[in-house]
Amino acid sequence: MADLLGVAVLGAGHMGADHVRRLDRVVSGARVAAVADPDTARAAAAVAGIEGASVHAEAAAALAAPGVQAVLIASPGPAHEEALLAAFARGLPVLCEKPMVPDSAGALRVARAEARLGRRLAQIGFMRRYDAGYLRLKSLLDSGELGRALMLHCVHRNVSSPPHFTSAMLINSSVAHEIDAARWLLGQELTAVTVLRPASSAGAPAGLVDPQFVLFETERGALVDVEVFVNCGFGYQVRCEAVGETGSARIGEEHGMVVTARGGAREEVPQDYLVRFADAYDREVQAWVDATRRGRVTGPSAWDGYAASVVAEAGVRSLTDGGRVPIDLAARPDLYAPAGR
Repeated sequence: MADLLGVAVLGAGHMGADHVRRLDRVVSGARVAAVADPDTARAAAAVAGIEGASVHAEAAAALAAPGVQAVLIASPGPAHEEALLAAFARGLPVLCEKPMVPDSAGALRVARAEARLGRRLAQIGFMRRYDAGYLRLKSLLDSGELGRALMLHCVHRNVSSPPHFTSAMLINSSVAHEIDAARWLLGQELTAVTVLRPASSAGAPAGLVDPQFVLFETERGALVDVEVFVNCGFGYQVRCEAVGETGSARIGEEHGMVVTARGGAREEVPQDYLVRFADAYDREVQAWVDATRRGRVTGPSAWDGYAASVVAEAGVRSLTDGGRVPIDLAARPDLYAPAGR
């Protein structure tokens, strides 16, 4: 046990409980040392049978628990800023689920606080960077085999939205993943966004603008479009096609099990993100644990979390006010300078 990285997991909901399971049963080199959730019964259920894992109602108590050497934040977004700053104050490496902080002002405070430390402690949970398909597409784009990237066509569909989901959340919760993926795949910042509103689906709850069509512009002239449809009714689908000057490549069309019966055939479609991106989450957390044990922090940075918040806020303004909205980022601290600068 002493050789394993002791991790405090903040939040024991759908995502947090899955990370507890992953740290306990899938990932090597780590153990669950503590879990915090205001619903302590839920936290206790998440760690049932895990030796040495303490349960707390408050995040601060979990960070101070014996054996805690790192933090995984899977609590609701509004709690992230306080938890990140508390982890920084203790010098604890953090893997924080997106959104890093829901509002860009808070996200910038976190990035600047980390920059003042002079070293990275936070990795942000944009797990698509660890998906096998996205990794292959990134490698292909970086190789130049497709020529200069001109466009990304993206699809993001969910079976249904939870009761609390709002029209703005299609941008700042769902499309947030495409925002980070586009910046990473293209190696460019997004400079403007326009959100168009097709007729809402009959399957969408009353008042929810669903689907939406989002168009991003980049600093070197590429375009990124995203169809986001969170009440499609049939499955969870994430797809991306990159179009370059000399070729194109698509990901996200991997075939599931095909069932043939009663004179017909049907293909299974994943029903949620924990199924579609199970391998990506496993790779992400394993990479974080491995880097942390070596005293390093890799993966998406607090600056990436801040940029995603700024872009999402611009998208929500376009959704509510209409038209094209420019995207303006603050000056990037030296800590987050791109490699090679």
